[in-house]
Amino acid sequence: MDPSNQLTFSTIGIMGKPKHNEVGETIMTLFNFLEQEKYQLLVEDSVAKDLAIDKEQQVSWQTLGEQCDLVIVVGGDGSMLYAARLMSDYNIPLLGVNRGYLGFLTDIQPQQVCEKVAEVLAGDYKEEKRFLLEAEIDGDKNSNNPRFSDAVNDIVLYPGEISRMIEFEVYINDSFVYSVRGDGLIIATPTGSTAYSLSAGGPIMSPAINAISLVPMFPHTLSSRPISIDAESKVDIVFSKGNRNEARLSCDGQVRFPVRQGETICIRKRKQEMWLLHPKDYDYFRLLRTKLGWGSKL
Repeated sequence: MDPSNQLTFSTIGIMGKPKHNEVGETIMTLFNFLEQEKYQLLVEDSVAKDLAIDKEQQVSWQTLGEQCDLVIVVGGDGSMLYAARLMSDYNIPLLGVNRGYLGFLTDIQPQQVCEKVAEVLAGDYKEEKRFLLEAEIDGDKNSNNPRFSDAVNDIVLYPGEISRMIEFEVYINDSFVYSVRGDGLIIATPTGSTAYSLSAGGPIMSPAINAISLVPMFPHTLSSRPISIDAESKVDIVFSKGNRNEARLSCDGQVRFPVRQGETICIRKRKQEMWLLHPKDYDYFRLLRTKLGWGSKL
């Protein structure tokens, strides 16, 4: 890396999963280590209030975004998804420590937390930018009760009731693509291609490509297949008026909205990106082999 482009870190923020014992233990290990190294530390208040952290260091996520040079996220991929949606507005790099299950986004193991974080802070890291999507239902982003959210992994349309098929039409750049009757649709980024989309039969997409995938869930016809399109495309989903019940729209499985008959879901690529830092030995394909149990040559 060109030394002139190397990041400098003085104020470091910490986010994580509140009320989770293992996360709390790792946060305190990291916190004590960074204090010894003389960094200024701020911890998201929802996490810090149950830990032995001074009140003046407990701040809102907005303050983390405004004051920090780096935010370290301790938890699973869900914690990173939450942090990425909030911090992307502030153009702040994120570093993940895995205390969850898979850990596609949080790639530092807890037993190496001090060693690997020290390497990154010393400038020994890889940088990566990944894009997000944003979804808006029926143009009410600026209403009093907006149905609008960002998504790092995926945007999912699904029935409001169990075992109910829904019908919808898909348009790409204002061109009609197809009608679907089934259990819904997953619109996934490359980051989300190894999440819900993968279990539904969608393709794995390298994070470096500028594409999204549309994956129908249990379609009523075998001709409805996953497709990948340019991420700059405008995707509109019209929830058919003939549906008997409302549907739901989920962003990263964390933000949900109702979708009513005849409404349109507008999905676009977001301008602001997620900025990730990885340890220098990070290898995406090694991560896939490990997490997905791919074979290795003996």
